[in-house]
Amino acid sequence: MGTTNAGNVFPGAVVPFGMLSFSPETSRGNAYRTAAPGGYLYSASKIRGFSLTHMSGTGCAGGSGDIPVFPLAGEVTSSPQSDAKDELYASTYSHANEVAKPGYYKVGLDSGVSAELSATTRTGSAAFTFPADKAKTLMFRTSNSEVGSSDAQVSIDAAHRTVSGSVTSGNFCGYLASVGQRSYYTLHFVAEFDQPFKNQGTWTDTTVTPGSTQATGGTTYGADGWMPPNKGSGGYVGFDHDKSDKVTMRIGISYVSAANALANLRAENPRGTSVAVTAAKAKQTWRKQLDRIEITGGTTDQRTTFYTALYHALLHPNVFSDVNRQYWGFDQKPHYLSRGQQAQYATFSGWDVYRSQLQLVTLLEPDRAGDIAQSLFNQATQNDGIWDRWTHASGSTAVMTGDPSAPAVAGIYAFGGTNFDARGALRSLVKAATVPTAKDLSSAGKPVMSIGQRPSLDKYLALHYIPTKSNAWGGAVETLEDVTDDFALSQLAQRTGDKSTYQKFLTRSQYWQNVFNPANGGYIQNRDDNGAWPAFTPSTYDGFAEGSSAQYSWMVPHNRAGLVDAMGGTDAVNQRLDAFFKNPDGTWALTGAGELHAEMDNEPSINTPWIYNYTGRPYQTQETLRQAMNQLWNTSTGGIPGNDDLGAMSSWYVWTALGLYPDVPSRAELQVAAPLFPRAVIHRDGKTIRINAPGADAQYVQSLKVNGKTSTKPWLPESFVQRGGTLDFTLGTTPNKAWGAKDAPPSWRTGEIPFQTSTDTSRVVIAPGTTSAPVALQAHRLSGTAQDVSYTLQTPAGLTATPATGTFHVDKVGSASVTITAATGTPDGRYPITVQMKAADGTALPQVGFTVVVGQPNSFFVLREGVGISDDNSDHTDADYDGGGVSYSRQALAAAGLTAGGTGTVQGLSFTWPDVPAGEPDNVPADGQLLNLDLPAGTTTLSFIGSAVNGNQETTATLNYADGTTSQIDLSFSDWTWAVAATPSTTAT
Repeated sequence: MGTTNAGNVFPGAVVPFGMLSFSPETSRGNAYRTAAPGGYLYSASKIRGFSLTHMSGTGCAGGSGDIPVFPLAGEVTSSPQSDAKDELYASTYSHANEVAKPGYYKVGLDSGVSAELSATTRTGSAAFTFPADKAKTLMFRTSNSEVGSSDAQVSIDAAHRTVSGSVTSGNFCGYLASVGQRSYYTLHFVAEFDQPFKNQGTWTDTTVTPGSTQATGGTTYGADGWMPPNKGSGGYVGFDHDKSDKVTMRIGISYVSAANALANLRAENPRGTSVAVTAAKAKQTWRKQLDRIEITGGTTDQRTTFYTALYHALLHPNVFSDVNRQYWGFDQKPHYLSRGQQAQYATFSGWDVYRSQLQLVTLLEPDRAGDIAQSLFNQATQNDGIWDRWTHASGSTAVMTGDPSAPAVAGIYAFGGTNFDARGALRSLVKAATVPTAKDLSSAGKPVMSIGQRPSLDKYLALHYIPTKSNAWGGAVETLEDVTDDFALSQLAQRTGDKSTYQKFLTRSQYWQNVFNPANGGYIQNRDDNGAWPAFTPSTYDGFAEGSSAQYSWMVPHNRAGLVDAMGGTDAVNQRLDAFFKNPDGTWALTGAGELHAEMDNEPSINTPWIYNYTGRPYQTQETLRQAMNQLWNTSTGGIPGNDDLGAMSSWYVWTALGLYPDVPSRAELQVAAPLFPRAVIHRDGKTIRINAPGADAQYVQSLKVNGKTSTKPWLPESFVQRGGTLDFTLGTTPNKAWGAKDAPPSWRTGEIPFQTSTDTSRVVIAPGTTSAPVALQAHRLSGTAQDVSYTLQTPAGLTATPATGTFHVDKVGSASVTITAATGTPDGRYPITVQMKAADGTALPQVGFTVVVGQPNSFFVLREGVGISDDNSDHTDADYDGGGVSYSRQALAAAGLTAGGTGTVQGLSFTWPDVPAGEPDNVPADGQLLNLDLPAGTTTLSFIGSAVNGNQETTATLNYADGTTSQIDLSFSDWTWAVAATPSTTAT
């Protein structure tokens, strides 16, 4: 389950939160790419090794997959690094010959070799059975981690039947940005065998050295983050058939040292321990873990899906400390666990798991979760105070958006994981949220891997939102993530007695209002530095990460009531939710239905069904969630709908199947819907939660009793999690529209502003000595009651606003008109206008602005709007040619002869390249404007130089002649990413 459809999970042997995960690396015929992140793709036909580490359900190109061990029925005759298509050192296999159970994996390869694998926390056991008529060889592909390595070494000790070594790797998502193309961990291993070696050898790059016992060398990450061919090293050992056709190996790992790897092996998997014994212990470990939630009833497929989801939700983060309490830190130095900490944990996909996975872990094991919180704090302390949002082993990757450690730590504390230095963690997180670092101010890694913990924090502190041009993946999404993080800090501060920090960050948690635009239909969108709202459609991905504005606009979990009011009230929101989850014909639109609909296979949408609990329609929460579970989740290989993201999506399924959900990730209130099973018992260290729901095949809640008392609330207070209790549901096949309709879950509204501001245009064009058409200054009520709003315009020299100050009344919406006059002689240019507004109660409202373009209407200068060229040495925030933050290189254009003010020739016609200052508009988007060409007399040929985005574009233009006639001309361009991006369109007159 989850091994196709981009689920990207792995089937191998592992224990809960295990450091070691012994699982196959499958191949689709490319030795330099993993078949799927996680190493395993059900449709891949070959296995090229069994690696010792894995990440479950990631995106990008994978990661970890360290030290693939391959049992070869034959001899090594050429370097495996040159086996580009996995033709020699891999084997086909059949799924009929696979067995996968918790803690155990077995496969029969078509080569005749069979492999059995089992695991402890830090070690693995393997038994390889070879055909009697072929050589028995075991290969250690030490350098071939899933995304390559910068170094590796292997050492063969025949006298002690031992193979040891290490690999230095990292490079998670490195192909996306050069900052990620680096190593940040070293994995050491020691393998011991039950048989003597018949022979041995090593390889380095393309050279095989029989008899050698040492080899070093990584694959490198190539020039672009991808493993190149013919690079890397490894070793092999052979065995004599006279002993046994079965070779047993025990292997220990450590991120600190080979000595620690050996100590881990001695402690957890001593000599004489069989695969069967290790597998039996792993089975019992998993039974104990999975029995923390006991379910009764449901179909076989439903129970299988549930427990598989629970299994996947309990794989990460991974134990990272050794049996001697030592671990490798983010400062690339060894450390020991602090007093009271039982284990250090690593590999934390923060953007994914802060929503519900860590809350599930804490619900089941508060003390383990407290260790996870302490581990995050330890990492940050060793990382110059930076809490990275996506950590991998002992390194930061900076992948995704926001500052997810804040809601992660606050959520752990709220759910009872209090055994960590919460006050120290709070101080560190608050500093990171208030003092910009050099990395916050850097655009390195943008968009996917912005290296700062709070990208463009300086702008957030000044503007109270992240603007369109910033160091973040997107301004709008970063603002939404930051306010979620700020709310989390307020809650952690309140729980630890820091009242001033609580108030400060509670107020900051309402900054989402600054990117909510009522004038665009009520959506979250990008906003420029001057307060202007750029062009927008709800389907846009501009400003967002892995989702559209329509999908992200719901992401204010701590203040649903404020969002509902801002969107126009419960009736308007219910209609909008209905359209979000369903197509116009009433069919469900839960995934793949387009940017205006839900994507319940990815994190930005998964909380949204619970919003009906806030809008008086809990029954629609119930039916939407049941539909999502039934439609998107099943026991097939594609039964996880998309990346499982280290258990994040599986945790959503577990919670939802229980009829509960932590909608506000930094608090422990639980949303309530209909359970999928008639009975569930959650064991959490003596505080049991019992859920009774007879007839759970019905999806609608008719009534609920909490600890024997009738409740009409579609949510549970934090005290229920803290103390445990019993839920008794009565379910039915038709909705009880009254239940829960008047008892919405809590929202936190302190710090809201009453109005949002905007103008009816972001750009005004006027010629010197003239006055513009009226510009409307607008205010939309978000909450509260009607009142007056005052405004003041600030204009640069040469421009005058009339009136420059004033007041207008706002009920739902109000506006005032102003004009801008450019004095005679005002130089052509682009001039910013800012508008300060204030409510009558003294509340300062978001600054709004627009740009005045002074110049001759319909001239090239006036019509230039896009900035498509950036300097290689800049932060690239000043240009965006394709809407995705990518632009032409000024240096590359210059190398091609295109310099500012320079001339070029196309098909015999000369042209002048735009001579505009860096960061100023340099191109004219073709969208129906009138362009005055002012051509010299006698012109007979005309050429347009341009390029298209989002593929080739074909269109026409109307050419107006001096005699009043017109003609249609071709204005088609090839996509700008072609080797020759600019294709001219010419016409003769």
